[in-house]
Amino acid sequence: MVDWEFRDPWFLLLVLLAPWIYRLLTQRTRSTLVYSTLAVLNQTRRSLRARLCHLPAALSALAVVAMAVALAGPRTGDDQTRVRREGIAIVMVVDRSGSMQARDLVKGDLNVDRLHVVKDLFEKFVLGSGDGQIGSGRGDDMIGLVGFARYADALCPLTLDHGNLVNIARSLEIVTRRSEDGTALGEGLALAVERLRKHPARSKVIILLTDGVNNAGDIDPTQAADLARGHGIRVYCIGAGTNGPAPVPVMNRSGRTVLRAMRVEIDERTLQMIARKTDGKYFRALDADGLAKIYGQIDRLERTEITEVRYMQYRQWYGPFATAALVLIGAASMLSGTLFRRLP
Repeated sequence: MVDWEFRDPWFLLLVLLAPWIYRLLTQRTRSTLVYSTLAVLNQTRRSLRARLCHLPAALSALAVVAMAVALAGPRTGDDQTRVRREGIAIVMVVDRSGSMQARDLVKGDLNVDRLHVVKDLFEKFVLGSGDGQIGSGRGDDMIGLVGFARYADALCPLTLDHGNLVNIARSLEIVTRRSEDGTALGEGLALAVERLRKHPARSKVIILLTDGVNNAGDIDPTQAADLARGHGIRVYCIGAGTNGPAPVPVMNRSGRTVLRAMRVEIDERTLQMIARKTDGKYFRALDADGLAKIYGQIDRLERTEITEVRYMQYRQWYGPFATAALVLIGAASMLSGTLFRRLP
């Protein structure tokens, strides 16, 4: 909708000067000529020039009107709404130790390892899932990625380039060297805190996913949780997989990969402690659907606040009126000095 309005409407009072200026400019000095009779004058036809003798005064009065309108600041405004979003900062911490090879998180009819399921759901959490199970994506959030096994690695800094982030997550692999295997839960959490602690976002979140027990690293999970709490960082912990025997691919003597049941344990007490200390929440995922629902719950818990700002975008129209005023003044001056010049 387009509406006309004036920025400084008080200037419109200057329009009242227009009649006064017209009258002032059309007043003549009273003079007297002696005629014996007026009959000849009454029979004389007035010329066009004589009939338009007040034109310069009229143009000057119109110039005052145009200048008053220009000074009042005429403008049109389009009522619009702009939405300002303030995202949060999230670091995803993903376990990539050897136990993530277990194939107990069934994904439909596919028999895939835990990390494969986690990477797929991570992508849907960041970019959004078409089925609406997880959410519409985290387009306004700065998201980073940390991976850990025996050692923790910052795989992607906090970024809004979610396409690149997802590509990095897709390349995440389970460690294969025995010297790199382990579950340094405290190390991974502490590294995520380090990435978040100086970030200016008002809300900072860590989503920590693991399927094992802390058995490596120099930082105890309790220390890391205290560190997160000290910096106002909330931690959501996810225990992924079953407790007890789980099918894990191993190489047999003939060089073929076979599935063998191996005992896998999740330290739920530690994960619950971390969540409790940081005002977060602990979740347990026994299958792919359960993990998807957990990501959906976290997505809803950490929604971005939206502030609606209404504003008027104006288009100024004082220029044409100011130009018209100058043209009218110029025309009045030119006519007063030429065609309608008065003799003293």
